[in-house]
Amino acid sequence: MKTRREKKPFSGFPSGRVRTVPIPETFFTELLPQIDHPGELRVTLTCFYHLAHRSGPLRYVRRSELEADPALTTVLSVAEIREGLNRAVARGTLLHVRLEEDGRSDDLYFLNTARGRMAYEAIRRGARPASLDLGESAVLVADRPNLFALYEQNIGLLTPLIAQELEEAVRTYPAEWIEEAIRIAVSRNVRRWSYVRRILERWAAEGRDTGGVDETHRRRVVESWKKLQR
Repeated sequence: MKTRREKKPFSGFPSGRVRTVPIPETFFTELLPQIDHPGELRVTLTCFYHLAHRSGPLRYVRRSELEADPALTTVLSVAEIREGLNRAVARGTLLHVRLEEDGRSDDLYFLNTARGRMAYEAIRRGARPASLDLGESAVLVADRPNLFALYEQNIGLLTPLIAQELEEAVRTYPAEWIEEAIRIAVSRNVRRWSYVRRILERWAAEGRDTGGVDETHRRRVVESWKKLQR
């Protein structure tokens, strides 16, 4: 985290009419008691702010917007902002969609509400919500499932360094490779990202089908994985 600067005490809220940011009551009754990471809390609250200032029936916030927001950048690095987003997605607060637009990539985050879930599921099916106006050239891809949640549930807590490595892995390898590599690590009780990374590197160099994981073992791993999820 960045070094904090000395700041003047808060002078108080101004008088008169002040614009407010709506936050669901369940945030305070259910979500807030679970959030134990300050970066995740800052990012989540900033998302509420951006969502409140976006118009249209379907609201979202871009990662690039958050990485340029002084409310976050004065206290968090880019890596810490991304870690906060990853944690919020893993917790289920936000729904993540990757955006490819004119040769550039960004990330969109919907609040996990009924409307946000409908949009997210439509994108997963390959559809494009009519109320989501991003331009004709934009291509949307939904998480399948969230790999950061998969990591935390089965390997360990996310750190800024691991979050960066996971993001790089998502850009480098097919999602199903990462999922299966994590399953293999769990089945062998080697819960380290370095072990998962070596599996992926071996598959990339030698081929997934000849990387030391035969079909019989693969089926055994999948069955073990299903039992772990019960």
